[in-house]
Amino acid sequence: MDGEAQMIVSSELSAGEKLLWSGRPRTGIRLSKADVLLIPFSVMWCAGVVYWEKNALSSGAPDFFPLFGLMFVVVGLYFVVGRFIADAFRRGKTFYGLTPQRAIIVSGIFGRQVKSVALASLGEITVSERADRSGTISLGSPSGLNAWAAGIVPPSWPGAARYLPPMLEMIEDVKTVYEQIRAQQRK
Repeated sequence: MDGEAQMIVSSELSAGEKLLWSGRPRTGIRLSKADVLLIPFSVMWCAGVVYWEKNALSSGAPDFFPLFGLMFVVVGLYFVVGRFIADAFRRGKTFYGLTPQRAIIVSGIFGRQVKSVALASLGEITVSERADRSGTISLGSPSGLNAWAAGIVPPSWPGAARYLPPMLEMIEDVKTVYEQIRAQQRK
């Protein structure tokens, strides 16, 4: 068990509730499968808006055009670089716990958000394991009209989290944690 995760998740336990496992996502800059498509798109977007902004500034266009273009430059820079930094920061503030009754996710950059997923009523569980035995466990299935995008868009993409199920993302020894969840469901 991860010491810091254990301490943070333990504060969310009910009286008599026992923590079976605690952990946290891998830290640092990480790429996802979706980045194969998203990185070229974001570089083209950013290059296009920087070119547009340069032309708006050098052509003597009214002040509105450079100000309008500046918004798109900021968005382009977030797509190219900022989203990786924001994702790493988000994962650095995320902690997971597993009890016999539920999975607990404690997260939040500007505040504290606690998600509790009852294991008994949990339907679909999806495990994605990497060669190094790390991976992600999705606790449920994507929802909403844009659920099809869940396999394409990573959780770090702005607004994507509302369509994705709760996840134990980028954890070490993912298969062992998955087996613990399944064992608790069978009880």
